[in-house]
Order: sequence, then C-alpha cells, then structure tokens
Amino acid sequence: MSNELCHFSINADDVERARTFYETVFGWAISPWGPPGFYVIRTKPGDGPVTDGGIQQRRELIPGKPMIGLECTFGVDDVDAVAAAVEASGGRIVMPKVTIPGICDLIYFEDTEGNVAGAARYHDGR
Repeated sequence: MSNELCHFSINADDVERARTFYETVFGWAISPWGPPGFYVIRTKPGDGPVTDGGIQQRRELIPGKPMIGLECTFGVDDVDAVAAAVEASGGRIVMPKVTIPGICDLIYFEDTEGNVAGAARYHDGR
C-alpha cells in the first residue's frame, strides 16, 4: 500500500437527490450497499483500476462541524501507525479504529488545518 487515495464519499442532505445528480452528470453506476441511505459508486464500468466512492447522509464526525464536500480515505498498511503519526504531527483522531468486516480497518482524523480524512487498511490488500 502506498498511502494512495482509495475511497471518497459524497456527504448529502438529500441522498436520493445527490444520487440522481451524479448518475446524470457523470454516468456513474450507483447502487445501495450496507446501511440504509448508503450507496456505493463505481466511477468506471467493467474491470480495471477504479477509485470507489459512496454517497451517504451528511454527518458530523466532529460535533458541530458537518462534513462538507468530498470525504477522502487513504489506503495504508498500518492504521495504528498512521493514528500515532497523526497525533505526533499535531492532528487528532476524531473516530478511533473500527473494523468493517470483510472491508477494512478504518480511522478518521483531523489534520492541522481542520480537514477531516480517513485512513484504512483494506482487507483485500488494495
């Protein structure tokens, strides 16, 4: 894993409206997956390299600070090492490590500029 962008999420007040918008504008394949109100995005049809995404209900990982814009998740080899590096470098962990069975181990962090992003060790090795 080379600390590359592996996933993005679009946070939406109206998930269905956002789904329709992105299907129409970009022709992405968007389908329900996992929890209610969550959709997975395939940005490229068929096989080949692709960054997967999701559309989800807007949320607040940091109380009082709703997620605006795209939420990015970086693929890493060691979530615990990244969490330690985030804190040692002046950032903070806003969601401790969770395991999404069969998918990844995941944290969310806030950088020194107030941006929130994720770091995940994917179980499929991507």
